[in-house]
Amino acid sequence: MEGSHILLVEDDVALAQWIEDYLLAREFKVTCCHRGDEAVTLIQTLNPDLVLLDGMLPGMDGLDVCKTVRPDFSNPIIMITARDEEIDEVLGLEMGADDYMTKPIRARALLARIRLALRRTVIVEKVETVPQVNEHQLVFNALVINSQSRSVTLNDSLVKLSSNEFDVLWLLAKQAGEVVLRESLVTDLRGFDYDGFDRSIDLRVSRLRKKLGDDSTNPYRIKTIWGKGYLFAKDSW
Repeated sequence: MEGSHILLVEDDVALAQWIEDYLLAREFKVTCCHRGDEAVTLIQTLNPDLVLLDGMLPGMDGLDVCKTVRPDFSNPIIMITARDEEIDEVLGLEMGADDYMTKPIRARALLARIRLALRRTVIVEKVETVPQVNEHQLVFNALVINSQSRSVTLNDSLVKLSSNEFDVLWLLAKQAGEVVLRESLVTDLRGFDYDGFDRSIDLRVSRLRKKLGDDSTNPYRIKTIWGKGYLFAKDSW
């Protein structure tokens, strides 16, 4: 985990230097930039293990950076912003961010978020053929989910998922046909008890539905069970 490459995108030069020094002292590799448009190029060329992304940047807003790179970048993005409004958190998660922190940044909290995100990240290996069915693979007709390569194919086409999107899909698919409680998903995937307000799981499910060809207005593959959680329909693929 230490030794992972982190791209830090922060226009406050003093804050960026403090975060960079803190992470370097803990043996992370750090690349730093101060503009959103430069961040897009660096993410696409360097493919860092994790991105710390400020919300308000010159050149391109952090939300737009996230939206631009997310289709081809599956590693974690943690947004950092001075704005402490729920709408900003929701927008960040909708654009594909994996986590969200508001300033002022506390060093230990930042390190904990980074380590948690990296623990869940495994590089997706693109496979030419579908491996043999085993305990690491779930098959639902045209949908194949493999936890070793963290790959998902639907109708023989690779579906690009972020690390956290894959985690949600795997947990739901392992319990196909059963209701998975939202509280259980939050605890397993976010690492804390559900407080009744966290919407990150709902937004990840929404993105999953889009990528897996589910009907957003009347989902039939990943169903919402109101007041409880979600149900992965095993015969809808």
